[in-house]
Amino acid sequence: MTDLESAVAALETARRTTLTLTDVDEAELTAQHSPLMSPLVWDLAHVGQQEEQWLLQAGDPDRSPVFPPAVACLYDAFEHPRATRTQLPLLDAAASRRALAEVRGRVLDALAGLGPDASLFAAGMVAQHEHQHDETMFATHGLRTGEPLLHAVPTPAGRPLPADAVLVPAGPFPLGADPRTEPWALDNEFPQHEVDVPAFRIGRVPVTNGEWAGFVAAGGYDDPRLWTTVGWAHRVAAGLRAPMTWEPDGAGGWTERRFGARQPVSPAEPVQHVDLHEAQAYARWAGARLPTEVEWEKACVWDAAAGRRRRWPWGEEPATARRANLGGGALGPAQVGAYPDGASPCGAEQMIGDVWEWTSSVFAPWPGFSPMLYDTYSEPFFDGTYTVLRGGSWATAADAVRPSFRNWDYPVRRQVFTGLRLAWDA
Repeated sequence: MTDLESAVAALETARRTTLTLTDVDEAELTAQHSPLMSPLVWDLAHVGQQEEQWLLQAGDPDRSPVFPPAVACLYDAFEHPRATRTQLPLLDAAASRRALAEVRGRVLDALAGLGPDASLFAAGMVAQHEHQHDETMFATHGLRTGEPLLHAVPTPAGRPLPADAVLVPAGPFPLGADPRTEPWALDNEFPQHEVDVPAFRIGRVPVTNGEWAGFVAAGGYDDPRLWTTVGWAHRVAAGLRAPMTWEPDGAGGWTERRFGARQPVSPAEPVQHVDLHEAQAYARWAGARLPTEVEWEKACVWDAAAGRRRRWPWGEEPATARRANLGGGALGPAQVGAYPDGASPCGAEQMIGDVWEWTSSVFAPWPGFSPMLYDTYSEPFFDGTYTVLRGGSWATAADAVRPSFRNWDYPVRRQVFTGLRLAWDA
């Protein structure tokens, strides 16, 4: 597949997901299920407005826009906080879909007219942007109540694994994206640079629901000694007692709400919907800590025996359904042990997909950082208030994640598909 074919395929894959997630009635599209999330109809039009901005208007500002300025400004994520977007005179569903189709037709024509040496980075950036909003829309669906609107496809069965850690040897490795192999990597992933990392151990798999239930049963939410000062204050103020979607089943166990359906919590699945403070408290209770994002990336890709970095944990080949739980179809994490073919060189499994993994690192630029053409993608968030998450989740598209990809969020966020993996000094 040529670079152009790959870019078009990524755009089309993202659009199919967008249209599937918004194939609901107008009441569902315009409802706001949480002040933390936009109404689906805002995301629907926003992805088209951004596509026009970066793939059409940026190259030809005199072109007659599909989204005129008075409309485009409604979809400015910096200007309009999520909690207030229902108050805007947004395009309705039909108008949004017409605008998306018109923009996409113009974009495909423009891409077809590019020369063989033209850069396709902007197209890759736009595809990833839409994929990211698709994941946001999965989170919105997850917060709604009522009959399920989405239905899961099965994942591979898990397998028994020791509840242990694997060793990552000491030494240097190249941190960050290599532009020769990751042409769509975003600005905060660059420049690649060598980092010397002391030896450490990292969990073979993410922390599971069964393990988290043990933390709850042991009084982990009631012991301030396990929490940071800030974390304990938040736990008390927010009334945290368990992961966001869990409820007692009345018989000493737990159920969870998943996309409108309530079901027993699966002990073998990675825990999700926990915030950084909960993750830190669990790690302390377990006699461990969270990995730094540098440790996480080294565990994911560094092949110590070969002395080289892999593109993916398993090698150079792209993600497949045998290697990782990505793309959103599963509507939840797979059981641990489900992807032996996805193991990293050190033996860690499920580092890509299933749940975003909290790290202990504050989001900050790598030395030599330079903003890309979308210069407000990363830089406004280097203010010390965001924490890095790694690895992607079950709702992340394969085109929108890689071992160098750096996600970030506030430490109190739980509506996204967040979990954790433990680490220890060697």
